[in-house]
Amino acid sequence: MTHSPVKHLHSLPVLLNKPPQAWADLRGDALHPDIYGIVLFHQTPDGVIIATDVSGLPHGQGTCSGRFAFHIHEGSACRGSATDPFSAAGGHFNPAGCSHPYHAGDLPPLLGCGGDAMTVFLTNRFRLDEVIGRTVVIHENADDFTTQPAGNAGARIACGVIERFTISQQPQF
Repeated sequence: MTHSPVKHLHSLPVLLNKPPQAWADLRGDALHPDIYGIVLFHQTPDGVIIATDVSGLPHGQGTCSGRFAFHIHEGSACRGSATDPFSAAGGHFNPAGCSHPYHAGDLPPLLGCGGDAMTVFLTNRFRLDEVIGRTVVIHENADDFTTQPAGNAGARIACGVIERFTISQQPQF
């Protein structure tokens, strides 16, 4: 039996037109009130497909700006203090105790495009049921994928709680 080099891509349009099993409503902190986005989660036999669409991200000048660390955190709330508005999000989701960047919650970075970002990827680092009720966080800087414990990604600028999706929660685009 031969394997197709495009194992998942052919099913992506069909999958993304179905309601997700879970989602997170991303909102920026007080210093980044224009950040808004959604993260959709689809459990598949091969892993979880995560689709993210965000707007209002900070954007600088030139091609060397606009990369943002993106993680699932272990906490269950997006609240905190004025100096750390999402401290209740906790640390990176890391049930196996791996070092960074091998935490289950370490995700590919968001690449800003004039303040917007969109990404779709597949991960088998967790099952969807393991992250329901946890948080997804955008950081102000890119993850360096080296520094322990969290990649020197800077402040948390947006957060959302991962919830089971119901039709009544369907976001308006």
